[in-house]
Amino acid sequence: MSAGRAEASAGRAEVCVVACAEAWRGDGEILASPMGVVPTVGARLARLTFAPDLLLTDGEALLMADVPALGAKPRAVEGWLPFRRHLAVVAGGRRHVMMGAAQLDRHGNQNISCVGDWQRPGRQLLGVRGAPANTLNGPTSYWIPRHSPRVLVEKVDMVSGVGYDRAAAAGPSATRFHRIPCVVTDLAVLDFETPDRTMRVRSLHPGVTAAELRAATGFPLEVPRDVPRTRPPSAEELRLIREVIDPDGLRAREVRG
Repeated sequence: MSAGRAEASAGRAEVCVVACAEAWRGDGEILASPMGVVPTVGARLARLTFAPDLLLTDGEALLMADVPALGAKPRAVEGWLPFRRHLAVVAGGRRHVMMGAAQLDRHGNQNISCVGDWQRPGRQLLGVRGAPANTLNGPTSYWIPRHSPRVLVEKVDMVSGVGYDRAAAAGPSATRFHRIPCVVTDLAVLDFETPDRTMRVRSLHPGVTAAELRAATGFPLEVPRDVPRTRPPSAEELRLIREVIDPDGLRAREVRG
């Protein structure tokens, strides 16, 4: 398949897979912890292409030496990483996690705990879990499969993962290893590469308009007129996604359109 044909035939989910894969570019020998189908496909795509040193687990306790399809067991195992040792990896900063978010604000504060007043929330979610340790000890990116004003909010109802403003307020001990490389949504790729570390648009996915992105965001979001389009998968990447990593097409269940 030619590059042009691959670009034309790639679906939105496959564009999102590539955007997630790019989050781990240049990380070297570090543990990738994707949460969600699309980030998992993305991490495995990165391992098979431009990030061969990336460490992947089976989602439980095994470090995989190969890259099986989603739902399949690895044919080769290169290590054992039970939960207690996983925590040591987190504390040492040798992991790049891609988490989800029930809410995410312009400073990168994440909420996966509750919606509404935390003393009497209207909706109870996962809890804070390991989000504070993730965000203060190593790179933490986010995957948002439904970009909407309910998720991209002016202010989160409770802080689970620490954003740039709160890390700065806490001082050097919080900012030393704090980094949010990117936020991938079903509409765009966002980051915090601005002087005040607030969210900006890195790229729009093919077919998404600036007006559509602004309408789906719960705070003013500037979209530069010259903002690039998110890179579509190459012909080889598309083959790996469809035939090797996710032959059952599970990625399409997570991304509309």
